[in-house]
Amino acid sequence: MKTIILLITIIISACSTAYSGLQAILPDLSGRQNGEYQGEYSVSGTPVSVKLVVTIENEKLSTIKIVKHISSPIGKKAEKIIDRIISQQSLNIDAVSGATASSKGILKAVESALK
Repeated sequence: MKTIILLITIIISACSTAYSGLQAILPDLSGRQNGEYQGEYSVSGTPVSVKLVVTIENEKLSTIKIVKHISSPIGKKAEKIIDRIISQQSLNIDAVSGATASSKGILKAVESALK
């Protein structure tokens, strides 16, 4: 039993480091037209996939709506990161503890929408 637990711990650790280095950068929004922009991102090595719509108003992020978020039940916790993205007008946001892959997927999907 201890061997199985150790093996599971090693596998989880290896998976989490695979996407821990993912960084999302918010493109410059100056001159960006008001409107809705669609983005999506699938986190490699995980089942996490995110599709969303970002609304820009007056060169700022005004809303982010998740259209589809495939993840584990724990990954759904990452959706609260959207409020921090809007309030900080940044993608330099810490991942939600326990939902790192989904957090990174949401951040990268926002970046994808605005490229």
